[in-house]
Amino acid sequence: MSDGDANGGDGRGSEAADGEWVALFSGGKDSSWALYEALRAGMNVTHLLTVHPSEDSYMYHVPATRLTSLAAESIGIEHVNVEPDDFDAPNAVDAGAQGDAELEPLERALRDLADDLEGGLAGVTAGAIESEFQTSRIEAMADRLGCEVFAPLWEEDPRELGEAMLEAGFEITILQVAAYGLDESWLGRTLDHDALDELDALNDEYGVHPLGEGGEFETFVTDGPHMERPIELAYDTVWEGNRGHVEITDARLV
Repeated sequence: MSDGDANGGDGRGSEAADGEWVALFSGGKDSSWALYEALRAGMNVTHLLTVHPSEDSYMYHVPATRLTSLAAESIGIEHVNVEPDDFDAPNAVDAGAQGDAELEPLERALRDLADDLEGGLAGVTAGAIESEFQTSRIEAMADRLGCEVFAPLWEEDPRELGEAMLEAGFEITILQVAAYGLDESWLGRTLDHDALDELDALNDEYGVHPLGEGGEFETFVTDGPHMERPIELAYDTVWEGNRGHVEITDARLV
């Protein structure tokens, strides 16, 4: 991982800034781990911020983001939502321009929130592992906002990260798959040590990222050491030939 200078640098490991921190939070394993590590480091995380994109997104985790309200209640941190209506219809056809357009409502929400934070906005947490596409845009946004980025997963070994999540007590459910080797049996599956072994094999055979960094699969954390109560899910599976997702029919705090 690249460690950022507390007063600037790339910001990917910074944790020394004063003020309040906002966790960019999808409910998936990576953003949840970034939040967990920030809390373990004693950082003053006062808000979770979830973006709800209206369709396929280059910047954001898409499936089941509405579950984040339950996760926020369990975690006990105030929750802020950026709704699909906050997005302008993208005019861009290339990924880079669309990514920039998708970032605008997040930046507006953070700017508005910063005005109400005691001591100002210290920074944001981010769950990126290898994606320069996402990370470079978040860092540029942070520069414009005058805050830091805390990205504790950045350039860490994915298998070691997965093992660390499990050892910490994260319970992780796979919500969506879209890659060779990932069939319908993966939908709703718990990401455990056996699953990590299989993902390593799929990485060797097909290049599947062991933690789904390329969008091969998406997850939701139903329990962890940072949560007061676990989340119980009921769902149906939807399979579309070479990809699929779970359709949540019920979710509740246990």
